[in-house]
Amino acid sequence: MKILITTDWDIPTVNGVVTSVRNLCRILRQIGHDVRILTLRQSDPQEKLDKDTWHLHSIGIGKIYPQARMAVGLNRRIWREILAWQPDIVHSQCEFSTFHWARRIAEYCDIPLIHTYHTIYEDYTHYFSPSQAIGKKAAAVFSNAILNHTDSVIAPTDKTAELLRGYGVRTPIETVSTGIDLSTYAAPIPVEQRKELRASLGIDENRIVLLSLGRLAKEKNIHEIIAMMETAPRETVLVVAGDGPYRETLQHQARHLSNQRKIIFTGMISPKETPLYYNMADIFVSASTSETQGLTYLEAMASGLPLLCREDSCLSGIVTQEVEGIFFSDQEGFRQGVQRLAGDHAFRNAMGTRGKLRANAFSMESFGQRVSSIYYDTLMLKENLAKYRRFAI
Repeated sequence: MKILITTDWDIPTVNGVVTSVRNLCRILRQIGHDVRILTLRQSDPQEKLDKDTWHLHSIGIGKIYPQARMAVGLNRRIWREILAWQPDIVHSQCEFSTFHWARRIAEYCDIPLIHTYHTIYEDYTHYFSPSQAIGKKAAAVFSNAILNHTDSVIAPTDKTAELLRGYGVRTPIETVSTGIDLSTYAAPIPVEQRKELRASLGIDENRIVLLSLGRLAKEKNIHEIIAMMETAPRETVLVVAGDGPYRETLQHQARHLSNQRKIIFTGMISPKETPLYYNMADIFVSASTSETQGLTYLEAMASGLPLLCREDSCLSGIVTQEVEGIFFSDQEGFRQGVQRLAGDHAFRNAMGTRGKLRANAFSMESFGQRVSSIYYDTLMLKENLAKYRRFAI
């Protein structure tokens, strides 16, 4: 099958959408599909940089959302090349610039348009609306306008699927958890590398490392973790790995804590370094309630780390309380969770082992097969509807 994937975000940008898209492309190709990408180019000129990816000219619109870009103009050469290739399915991954192209191509070729809804926009109202209530309403209206013009919607979690149904989305919605490359995180890492990384960060071997890894944005609620570190045991240290628009604010907050020595910011780390950071840590922590995919949770579990996370419905079916991790809802719950995990090595290791087993259910192979089945089902439905319309006439 020929599959065109459209996305506003692609490498070298590092975020959950890019990881999901690249993992999907990789496994679909392994299954045997012919997959190509239509995305936005980060700079001029407007050209196809490799045989499997078309890049549209774009401009930065970072004032709306950090690192965001918008397509500019119509590239007739790319349009002709895509039509000549004759895709069977268009799978859009973003709701803005490239969605316009995805919808247009699907309509022109009379093929299904599948869409994966990666972002819960009502958790991002601080970027585009002074009023949270108005922002949430706008997010619902916008999501309906996009998704009701597709043939099928993929939601990474049941939480996202239920939210969209609550918005009034009429298009069929399927929940498909994003898969990860388990081998990347399960591969053994030499003890010396772990020690070297800890030493480079100024962390003693006897310290218990809490790891927060990902994009530093307001909606990730990392500021809550930093504030709650005031009550954490003295032997613990928080490593905040990653970069983003909220970094300076978080560093300012950490500098004003009485225990600022417990907070270490690494800055941007490459995807190749993430397995080492998970391996270096003892506990994975998160206070985010804006996740639609939770890839870092799965990566941490695949690495054998126990989770200490704010309770959220996005983790339903992934993490079970007291099995793969501990949920907290307030500062006292966080303090108790850290104390239990930091103070009991056997308990921590047992929880990490169970998490590693649980992560096996979220392999790239399962992800690819599930998405493939949706492609085939949607194609069959569209063909049957076309036959019905012909007979009705």
